[in-house]
Amino acid sequence: MAEPTRVNRPLSPHLQVYRPQLTSITSILTRITGNALIVASLLIVWWLLAASTGGASFETANAVVTSWFGDLVFTLSLWAIWYHYLAGLRHLYFDAGKGLEIETAELLGKAVIGGSVILTIITIILV
Repeated sequence: MAEPTRVNRPLSPHLQVYRPQLTSITSILTRITGNALIVASLLIVWWLLAASTGGASFETANAVVTSWFGDLVFTLSLWAIWYHYLAGLRHLYFDAGKGLEIETAELLGKAVIGGSVILTIITIILV
């Protein structure tokens, strides 16, 4: 059997070569917020199950949910919900074949991030 000849080829560039773009960051952030909302949902389910069993388990779950950690998780979850919602609207706009120019896509990415922060602050103030 013949020995395969090895050709000296360049390696593919790694992620460090590329500059992160706003559109890629918002795409990654959409995936991260979706998974973070799953964790927050599990915290809510744990609290509800503990409330249904009563006693010491509810005291423990309630202490976690009403602590600074719970406040942080639920505030970030509120932001994640608004971000995920606005990113979904942007995605529907893209699916219609609109806003695909680089400048428009970056402007929409900034609008999604800024809008989610503003809507989170408004929701916290109103609730």
